[in-house]
Amino acid sequence: MSRLKDRIALVTGASSGIGKGIAIAFAREGADIVVADKSGEKNAAEVLAGIRAHGRQSLYVQTDVADEASVKRMAEAALARFGRIDILVNNAGIFTEALIEDMSVEEWDRVMGVNLRGTFLVTRALLGQMLERRDGRIINIASQLAYIGSKSVGHYVASKAGVMGFTKSLAREVATRGVLVNAIAPGPIQTPLLDSETEEWRSAKLAELPIGRFGRVDEVTPTAVLLASPEGSYYVGQTLGPNGGDVML
Repeated sequence: MSRLKDRIALVTGASSGIGKGIAIAFAREGADIVVADKSGEKNAAEVLAGIRAHGRQSLYVQTDVADEASVKRMAEAALARFGRIDILVNNAGIFTEALIEDMSVEEWDRVMGVNLRGTFLVTRALLGQMLERRDGRIINIASQLAYIGSKSVGHYVASKAGVMGFTKSLAREVATRGVLVNAIAPGPIQTPLLDSETEEWRSAKLAELPIGRFGRVDEVTPTAVLLASPEGSYYVGQTLGPNGGDVML
């Protein structure tokens, strides 16, 4: 279990859900982890303990990924502690429900700010040091809904479709300079984000899934490990989809 031995990874939104699972999976494979999360160090205690349980170092930095100054401080703290970031996982995201006809500009902007602007800001803050070393992996967390849409979550779908487009464009910019950029578009996974959705939405989505159940975090983390590891060296601008058959390409 050493595919990421002595690599330094930064995972946003890592206090819970998919981000937490990826952070611990990376530590299990030998990486030290920066947990960049808005919710406070107390809420990150479990993921930090999970990282230490695998004998790896951890750093928590409270970060609002939608805020440029906060992201700048986070990047400075991470680089001061570890000297470099080899792997970036842009996982931080929020989900709300509203029909487009009823949606406020503030709600649209809030979801776009975290999910899409945040992915850009964190990437920009850490990309330069990867390019200088000609070495790095960036993994953006999208959603299967970016392919198929879903009523009452148009802002979320648009943000995740933006993440997928951003992934492809950035991959074309930096692949020949040693940085590989890919995305993961999970289906509905049992996380606090799924819990925030209405029972009506969850019931309807469950009925659509060919596999007949929601996914688990540990069914997503192996994809992240693959993309971060030497075995993922020929993936460029791809979006991989552990989604229970919700999307079949």
